[in-house]
Amino acid sequence: MIPEIGHFALFLALGLALVQSVLPLYGIARNRADCLAVAAPAAIGQFVMLAVAFVALSFAFYANDFSVTYVAQNSNTELPWFYRLAAVWGAHEGSLLLWMTLLASWSLAVAAASRSLPREVASCVLAVMGAVSVGFLVFTLFTSNPFAREFPAPAEGRDLNPLLQDPGLVIHPPMLYMGYVGFCVAFAFAITALITGRVDSAWTRWTRPWTTAAWVFLTVGVTLGSWWAYNELGWGGWWFWDPVENASFMPWLVGTALIHSLAVTEKRGIFKSWTVLLAITAFALSLLGTFLVRSGVLISVHAFATDPTRGVYILAFFAVVVGGSLLLYAIRAPRFDAGTEPVAALSREGLLLLNNIFLVVAAAGVLLGTLYPILADAMGMGRISVGPPYFNKVFIPLTVPLVVLVGVAAVMAWKRTRAEVLRSRLWAPLLVAIALGVLLPWLALGTNGVVAAAGCVLGGWAIATAFEDVLRRMRGRRVKLPRAVVGMALAHAGVGVFVIGVSLVTAFGAEHDVRLAPGEQASLAGYDFTFKGTRHVEGPNFVSEIGDFIVREDGEQIAELFPEKRRYNASGQTMTESGIDAGIFRDLYVSLGEPLSGEAWSVRIYHRPFVRWIWAGGFLSALGGLIALSDKRYRRRERAAKTVTADTRARVATAEA
Repeated sequence: MIPEIGHFALFLALGLALVQSVLPLYGIARNRADCLAVAAPAAIGQFVMLAVAFVALSFAFYANDFSVTYVAQNSNTELPWFYRLAAVWGAHEGSLLLWMTLLASWSLAVAAASRSLPREVASCVLAVMGAVSVGFLVFTLFTSNPFAREFPAPAEGRDLNPLLQDPGLVIHPPMLYMGYVGFCVAFAFAITALITGRVDSAWTRWTRPWTTAAWVFLTVGVTLGSWWAYNELGWGGWWFWDPVENASFMPWLVGTALIHSLAVTEKRGIFKSWTVLLAITAFALSLLGTFLVRSGVLISVHAFATDPTRGVYILAFFAVVVGGSLLLYAIRAPRFDAGTEPVAALSREGLLLLNNIFLVVAAAGVLLGTLYPILADAMGMGRISVGPPYFNKVFIPLTVPLVVLVGVAAVMAWKRTRAEVLRSRLWAPLLVAIALGVLLPWLALGTNGVVAAAGCVLGGWAIATAFEDVLRRMRGRRVKLPRAVVGMALAHAGVGVFVIGVSLVTAFGAEHDVRLAPGEQASLAGYDFTFKGTRHVEGPNFVSEIGDFIVREDGEQIAELFPEKRRYNASGQTMTESGIDAGIFRDLYVSLGEPLSGEAWSVRIYHRPFVRWIWAGGFLSALGGLIALSDKRYRRRERAAKTVTADTRARVATAEA
């Protein structure tokens, strides 16, 4: 009966979501405090019900209950228990349940932290999030029920997709979804601002921590996805501009713009309507990613191959949410920036606005390249492929000025900065960046080039300007530097580390396809790879041929690599597990292809310099966001807001008495 309990819990969650979304809005319209008070308890109840449903589905996987259709399609008795639990979100129905459970957890967090907010604001935010939950719960219950039964139950399941039987699956989707769903909080605050007509410094203080938290999760999720693809797919790359990769990257770009715009709105009280629009757009792109993954309109290793009719519902839901939000924005937003003073070009807010324009244009370019093949096919123009060449030509020219502006904005003052002050702050970071561009490739790789030097200068510029700002602020201070400043510097430094990694792996990365028999050798980038042969190994749910490669440099052995070619018992699919010797300055990477005549194999060998810097940059940026999120000023502001609210209520009560 456990699956039935989970199914019933979903219906209860839908009822609570309806209460959460309808009654608070009615209370705002009718000034009914009792209706406003329902929002938080309903959000808590919805979270409990979704948690019950999620635990019920997890137990069905753990117990190999193949009478549940979703379990039978995505699990197997030979599947290790940790992959059985991760298989809960390994396909469409379960991943949707994970999405809703995480959305409910964000609602729970907002309800728990809403004591410092005016009741009408907190209730409206929870009502908007409840309305989003209603849409997904209806979709799940009536088109994508994860608890559907089949009788008679099969004796064995089909197994989880071999691509997903990797430790990356355990942590990558939850992190990515936490970022996706987290932008719903910023979206809910934006809709609340449009409904109440209130966009001020208090509104930005409430919105910023939630937006930063969502951005941190999404940054970690995107970085883990890149790392997973590099390790699991055997192709030696870190980004392929796959449509589903793009679906997570677009809200990240707009979310980055939103974080900076919120900072300007809080500090200077400007860009209010722009900030609200970015909040709507970030969540709209998250919903678009959901549509792309589940609609069946694209082919991707990340997509869920489902009935395309399900995509019609998601598209309709997307149109209602985004269309309604933009209509409300068109009606209410124009008055937010009335009477705003001009923005000076040489000011932090001026450059942050320019940065935001580059970020949004980059997101638009990625969106166009992602959707154009789908639209062309729908219009009868045939199947058109838009691949990495398009995205590189569109994205790279936007990235260069963006990184330059990030460095300049970091040392700018608010309102206006004199040119001579700017020069005095920038000359030292520029010298450091040039020195890094010239010396780093030579010292680490013994060579250099135009692309490598330019990329290292650009990355060094982002790192040096970030820490110039920190050192200048620390000079003469008797109190600790705010964590938000330290976090911002680390996030910008992470961008620099990422740029250096991308530049050097692009400039000096090498690969070689070769046929090798036991005892034969291939050379690449000064390294000799000797193939010793393969051995047969039986895994828990697969059989594997494991290769043995000795790597030598200047005749001295430096590594031994063991790439695998696995064949999974249940599905019969084959997968490549790469052999990687990881290092700070380079990766040596071997993947087995297909067996050839005799004992020979097709083998692909890679040399990937500085590839680890790409993921280090992503994690460093996420760490910066986490440190900024821990800034005590957020909590002091919340306490201050709570005090102001209490004082206001006391004055009102006194006046009424």
